Amino acid sequence: MNILILNAGSSSIKFQLIQMPEERVVCSGMVERIGSDNAMLLYKSDTVSVEEEGPIKTHKSGLEKIVSRLLDAKKGVIRDSKEIHAVGHRVVHGGDSFAATTLITEAVKKEILEFSTLAPLHNPHNLEGITVAERLFPEATQIAVFDTAFHQTMPVKARKYGIPNALYEKHGIQVYGFHGTSHKYVSEKAIEYLKKEESKILSIHLGNGCSITAVVNGKSIDHSLGFAPGNGLLMGSRSGDIDHAVIFHMVNTLGYSLDDVNTVLTKKSGMLGLTGFSDLRDIQAAAENGDTECKLALEMNAYRIKKYIGSYTAAMNGLDAIVFTAGIGENSSVLRKLVCTDMDFLGISLDDLKNDTRTNELREINTEGSRVKVLVIPTNEELEIAKQAFGIYK
Repeated sequence: MNILILNAGSSSIKFQLIQMPEERVVCSGMVERIGSDNAMLLYKSDTVSVEEEGPIKTHKSGLEKIVSRLLDAKKGVIRDSKEIHAVGHRVVHGGDSFAATTLITEAVKKEILEFSTLAPLHNPHNLEGITVAERLFPEATQIAVFDTAFHQTMPVKARKYGIPNALYEKHGIQVYGFHGTSHKYVSEKAIEYLKKEESKILSIHLGNGCSITAVVNGKSIDHSLGFAPGNGLLMGSRSGDIDHAVIFHMVNTLGYSLDDVNTVLTKKSGMLGLTGFSDLRDIQAAAENGDTECKLALEMNAYRIKKYIGSYTAAMNGLDAIVFTAGIGENSSVLRKLVCTDMDFLGISLDDLKNDTRTNELREINTEGSRVKVLVIPTNEELEIAKQAFGIYK
């Protein structure tokens, strides 16, 4: 059967058409830099590779462009929408309603919309992908795979905030965790690579959205994102950790509305707020040309990651491997080096030559004497989503 996977991020849409159960990728690609005049559609199949640059202002138009490419009479891979049997959708926030992969109904869509207040950069785009797919593939089964599901194994001591119990018990205010499909996929690959019956791994997902997960024996036990995907590490446009007193100061003293504060912290902060760029490639290029703000932003980014490595190593009482994954984690040798420098106390030692070597395969970039393995593992959220969607479709 053919399963189309749609993975809508805050500024990109990744897609794969996968034949299951063979796990054969028929075609794949992405639309990146959505909202800009130099957005890019990348499309690859066995017979053709396409790059198209131009303005793509919305996720809706990006999704429609993907589907038109799939159905293209000369370069597409399907002749009719009926050839898509199921569409698997990444959905970022499932709250306390969805702990597993779910068939999409009107009731499910309503809850996804309600959780948009907790994931404003993602859930609306995820829901838009569902709506577009329902219209363009009316006979396909629509299936949601939730980022939050992998983190259901976090113990209560890591899940609860230090606030009145009623807010947790009656209103579900807790750490939910995100990027679950990515962390699950790469941590399983790392465990397979390490060949250890028991393992302590840090999965570091670095893209426009960033997070780090402590994984013990394949189970998530702590995670940097929380109730919504806004805290923890510095991100493309999100602030990450911030003293909540800053929010009250912005409202009560500086005159910001709560909506203004939300916009600042989710859409105008992080690397964008520090440098004017949200794309790390632009920031690295500017830093190489002597831009001091970009240099500082890279150092701040790495410093925040280091602090989480230290705290989560303590929480796990050990560390076997750290895994860099996702667009930045897989491709930025600069940030990986900043993170791994001066970490010898934890047994982390980076091999510069291995770090600078580009490949799309799992690779080890630590020195021979490093006690902790440093791995770069390309994530494949789409394959993980396909596996889960296939399981529920059957």
